[in-house]
Amino acid sequence: MTDKLYDIIGIGIGPYNLGLAALLDTTPELNGLFFDKTPKFEWHPGMLIERMNLTTPFLGDLVTFADPTSRFTYINYLHEHNRLYQFYFFSKFQIPRQEYNQYLQWVAEQLEQLNFGYEVVDVIDHEEADEPHYEVIVEEASTQKRSSYFAKNINMATGSEPLVLDSMTGHPNEDVLHTNRYMYEKENLVESPHITIVGSGQSAIEVLLDLLKEQENKVFQLTLFTRSSGLFQLEKAKFGQEYFSPDFVDYFHSLGFKQRLYTLDTLGTLRKGINPQTLMELYETLYHKTIGQTKQPVIIQPNTEVKRISRNNDKYVLNCHQWQKENSFDYETNKVILATGYKPHIPAWFYHRFKDKIMWEDEDRYKVTRDYQLAFNDQRDHRFFTMTNLEHSHGTAATNLGLAVQKNIQIINLLAGQEVYKNRRDTIFQQFTMENE
Repeated sequence: MTDKLYDIIGIGIGPYNLGLAALLDTTPELNGLFFDKTPKFEWHPGMLIERMNLTTPFLGDLVTFADPTSRFTYINYLHEHNRLYQFYFFSKFQIPRQEYNQYLQWVAEQLEQLNFGYEVVDVIDHEEADEPHYEVIVEEASTQKRSSYFAKNINMATGSEPLVLDSMTGHPNEDVLHTNRYMYEKENLVESPHITIVGSGQSAIEVLLDLLKEQENKVFQLTLFTRSSGLFQLEKAKFGQEYFSPDFVDYFHSLGFKQRLYTLDTLGTLRKGINPQTLMELYETLYHKTIGQTKQPVIIQPNTEVKRISRNNDKYVLNCHQWQKENSFDYETNKVILATGYKPHIPAWFYHRFKDKIMWEDEDRYKVTRDYQLAFNDQRDHRFFTMTNLEHSHGTAATNLGLAVQKNIQIINLLAGQEVYKNRRDTIFQQFTMENE
């Protein structure tokens, strides 16, 4: 326990708060402390599949858009590990997901203000103190000992958690699992005679591709059901990518709540879909496997929603509905991988302490200012920033790794009371409203 009052405490250490810590490390006028309950830094370890790349270009690392000269850039990581020439000859803008994780770990190892193995279990708002601040109570995983730390400001970046329907829960993790556990269970999965994937996003297709390759050495049936109308690609055209810019976030945030939700729906191809290169690899893999018209133990069926999962002896029964033909059927399998997406992870203490203190746009989505502050019912100088649950307020770019830096630029400049890092605009070729409109 310490009575020191930090400028900011970060809750959760993923790419967002890791990037904030890296930028603060070279901002001597500010100090921060960061906590995460995991024992060490790992970025989506259950989906670190070999030969799978990020959909975000390498320039969207932790710091480049704020400071390209930083020692924490991805380019400097390559330089320090003598991989710069190899990456140069690799000649790709996207980077392998496994190497992105190693890059993040390399940055984390250099930052003393990161504390792993400590879970934030409560945050108390000392709004009546002479200098209003927050008390952050953390529990050390190895000892269950609790300690308090104090900060003028908070940044909650608690990420997401698997979204699984109640009708699909209650089964052993080794049999029915979310994609976030795929690599942990893969060895066990490929020994079963029949694996079914539910979903059709990027994660679903990456798992499908990986298991197709495993069929070269193992014998099992592979099925994919998705309620979507097909396996459609993510929008990757240049003008579409401009919707992941600070300029569009400004415009989106200025819209009313209902208009923002409508706009999110119209931009679905930017948010949901499969990387075109991944789809191409899938098609080419299937094409090569079927040369000579060889029948493969693979089924891909869109327009099919899995309603529930039940157990039948050593198998699982999927209650399915082909919604276009209005036809329901049961389908047996041995293992089920749920690529059903994620939902924001909001800690229980947050609702207990802050639900009645902040403004809400509806029952699930709190109001957030353009500079990522929670909107409180009262005026305050001790701020509570959030990087979690932002799609309704900041649009398509809410979970985009490339714009994480811009979020941190705004936070640091606000805390410092000056422009430490340039918060740039006029970054794209499009505009979304007339200047004097």
